[in-house]
Parts: sequence; C-alpha cells; structure tokens
Amino acid sequence: MTASVKRAAARRKILMLAALFALPVIVAYGLYFSGWRPAAFGNHGELVQPARPIVDAALTLLDGKTLHFRELRGKWTLIVFSPAECLSPCERNLVKMRQVMAAQGQNAERVQSLIVVTDAKARDWLKYAIKDYPGLRAVVGSSEAMEALARQFALSVGSPLDNLNRIYLVDPLGNFMMSYPADADGNGIRKDLARLLRVSRIG
Repeated sequence: MTASVKRAAARRKILMLAALFALPVIVAYGLYFSGWRPAAFGNHGELVQPARPIVDAALTLLDGKTLHFRELRGKWTLIVFSPAECLSPCERNLVKMRQVMAAQGQNAERVQSLIVVTDAKARDWLKYAIKDYPGLRAVVGSSEAMEALARQFALSVGSPLDNLNRIYLVDPLGNFMMSYPADADGNGIRKDLARLLRVSRIG
C-alpha cells in the first residue's frame, strides 16, 4: 500500500469518526424542530412551523436610543408584550423569564429578555417597573411600529396586541419559533430552553 493510499484511508477514518460524533446532535436537533416528542416529554411550548423570520423593526429603549430588532440576533430571546401597565399576568411572565434564564447556569449568557410595551406613554412607569429584572430590556415604539411587529408574532389565537400574555421565543437567527400561553409552567419553559441550548450550536 502506497503512502498516498494510506493517507487517504486515514482521512476517511477521521471523517467517519467526526460524522459519528456529530450525528446525535444533528438527529436531536432535527427531531426537536420537526415537532416529534417522546411520550415523557410533554407539551411545554407551542412550535411555530415553519419558524417565522422576524422582519427588522426600529424600537426605542428607555434612554431614547434606537434598538433595531435585528440587534437581538446572536442569542435566544424571550419576549413579552404589554400595554401601558404590566398587570399580574405580565408580571408573572417577567418572573418566569427571570427564573428560566437564571436556571440555565453558565448558559444563561446565551439568553436575553425583552418587554415590548405597546403604549409609548408608559416610559416613566417602565423605568421603575424593570428594576427588579436585571438584564431585561424594555422598548416602546410608535403605534405603527408596534402593530407591524405584533403582526409578525400573530398566532391562531390572536396577536400580542390582544393581551394574550404569552411568552414568545426567538432563536439566535431571528426566527420566531415557539410560544407559551399565559398559564405555561415555568419549569416546562426552563426544560425546553435547556434542551435547545444543549443541542444548538448557534447563540
């Protein structure tokens, strides 16, 4: 056997080993996003199929600076929408998001949270309200911008402007891919996100 033939055989072995190591991750990711669930998994989140790319929107942070939605890419993003006041269901969602993120341990830095307030007059209230939620970014915008953004998160049950009090999950590529109803169990959200972080190599 010549040296070149030996090198080619060695390369094939290396490629086969690499494929064997990568295959479980690829299969797990494919099964998860195809909607398949083992019986023990339960139905925590509601998948958006196919995942929906969110068109960029210009929003306003509480300090008056502009935040483009595309700037959220690179991390998994948990989003809630709220009218002028974040009432009890909204507050429960903020607590859930804070707990879900903290429970990810060293992976917590791969997740971010956002509250989109649909009434720009709520800016003063927001500055006070988000103090209990470190890292949470709050944005407001014109009614036109809010309507355009909310339409992209619309589901069969309605849009975020219908005060559904859902939690929406956007992947690091900017795709809306899952949501949770107002009564969703925070532990279920934690498990879903932990699984996504484990199988994903993005974000």
